[in-house]
Amino acid sequence: MKRSARIPSPEECSLDFHPIFIHLTEEEMEWVNYEKTCNYHQRGEHLYHEGGRMSGFYCVNNGIVKIYKTGIDGKEQIIAFAKKGDILGYRSILSSESACTTAKILEDAVLCFLPAHLLIDLVKKNSGFSFEIMKMACQELGEANSYITDIAQKTVRERLAEVLIMLKNKFELDENKVLQISLTREELANIVGTATESVIRLLSEFKADGLLDLNGRKIKILDLPKLTKLASF
Repeated sequence: MKRSARIPSPEECSLDFHPIFIHLTEEEMEWVNYEKTCNYHQRGEHLYHEGGRMSGFYCVNNGIVKIYKTGIDGKEQIIAFAKKGDILGYRSILSSESACTTAKILEDAVLCFLPAHLLIDLVKKNSGFSFEIMKMACQELGEANSYITDIAQKTVRERLAEVLIMLKNKFELDENKVLQISLTREELANIVGTATESVIRLLSEFKADGLLDLNGRKIKILDLPKLTKLASF
C-alpha cells in the first residue's frame, strides 16, 4: 500500500494510552515495542479486506478508520469507526478466521501493527490483558445486537438521529457544536442502512425542524435533547 514519506515520531508510536496494554509487565511491554511496526497511513488506504488472512492486528494511535462489510450488490454497510485508542483485527486472530470486515483509512492516521503470535501469547500469559480483550469483544457484541434491534424496530428517521448521537458521543463536538468527523451523505446512508437520497431528505427535514445545521459535510447539532428524544436513545 502507498504511504507518505513522513515517518511517525516516537510519541506518535507510543502504545501507553491503549487500555489493553495497561496490565502488561515492563518486560512484556518491551516485547510489544520490539515487535510493533508503526506507520503513517493516508486517507483512502485499505488496512485489510473482508475474507483476507489476518497476520496481525492494529492499534490506532491517531486518525480515523472506517470498518465496513460489502453486500452482494457491492454496497458498503459501515459497521463502526475506529479512532485513537481502538484496536482492529484482533477477533479474527483469536477465532482463527479470515477478516470479517474491511478497514479503510477515513482520515490520515498513524497505526501500530503487531503480529498475530504476539496477541495469542499475551492472551495466554497475562490474565489482565485477556480480560481487557474480552471486555472489548463483549462491547462490540452488544453494539452489534443493538444495531440488529434498531434495523428491525426503528424507522429510518429514528436510526439517522441515533447515528448522529452515536457519532457525537464517539467523536464529540467542537466549540461550535460541529461533529468532529466529516462524512459524505453516502457514508451516513451506509451506517443507517438506507438509500443516500433518504438521508439527504431527512437531513433537510432535521434542519427545517431546527435540530441541526448543515455546511457541506459538516453537521452542527443545534438541539441535542430533541435529537436524542427522536432517536429514542
